[in-house]
Amino acid sequence: MNARHSDLWCPRRAPAVVLRHDRTRGKDVLLMPERVVVLEGSARSVIELCDGTRTVARIADELRERFPAAPVDTEVSAFIERLHKEGWIR
Repeated sequence: MNARHSDLWCPRRAPAVVLRHDRTRGKDVLLMPERVVVLEGSARSVIELCDGTRTVARIADELRERFPAAPVDTEVSAFIERLHKEGWIR
């Protein structure tokens, strides 16, 4: 699925993917079988909104409200699409 071309898609984390804060690293991480992905910047905010109830457009709208100076329009859809290609969201 191409996230940029689906107005109806409501992304959600894949079942084996867990979002946590790693105290040792002091970073948010995605935990998967045999893999840990360290998140940077506002990645956690995006992933938290990928709960299966919001479309990509609604996620972008909410992030635009939270972070008015952030480049939401140019980065959020591409980031969500990358998460999907990696298999971390469905």
